[in-house]
Amino acid sequence: MPLVDLDITADPNELQENIIDFLNEADTRIDEFVARRLDTPVPGFHPSDFPLVYQVLRKLRSLGVAPGERFCEWGSGFGVIASLAALLGFESYGIEIEENLVTAAERLAADYEIPVTFVRGSFIPDQCDLAIHSWEDFSWLVSSGTSGYDELDLDPDDFDIIFAYPWPGEEQVIEQIFEECSATGAVLLSYHGCEEIRVRRKRAPRAH
Repeated sequence: MPLVDLDITADPNELQENIIDFLNEADTRIDEFVARRLDTPVPGFHPSDFPLVYQVLRKLRSLGVAPGERFCEWGSGFGVIASLAALLGFESYGIEIEENLVTAAERLAADYEIPVTFVRGSFIPDQCDLAIHSWEDFSWLVSSGTSGYDELDLDPDDFDIIFAYPWPGEEQVIEQIFEECSATGAVLLSYHGCEEIRVRRKRAPRAH
């Protein structure tokens, strides 16, 4: 079931003051967290371009591209993107394997009274485990342990938009998980660095 690219660019309108304030605070907390963990960095933790992702997500919202309102951030870190999705009116969730990051995300969202849910666990569904066993170089892709979906009491195909920030070489893994486990019509929003964002939809399989 190949993914179809959607030609959607960032909303050019300026960011609202409350969004700017939230992003400034998020940047400050992330910088402090990274400074404290210089000797023990979290594998794979690298923030995306929050303003750019927000502007694309805002455009998606205005166009009604997604089939529904439920959003999930895979590997949510400080939960900034999931929080921004909630501020746009999505029913928003974040799944993160690192306990300290889940705690930090919950505190940030609570301080701004943002209605978003974060859980500690793997965003890789159990049914996709076999698909990634050969990708041993990606230590931050954890498929063992608690399932984030079990914690949420939701399944991967319950979400209408998924956001992910795959590292170089990891793109195919994320795409494979999304293709295998998401619902038909669901949207994958992914950030690839250097201001590159892709928006793709999972289409129904062709009839034989």
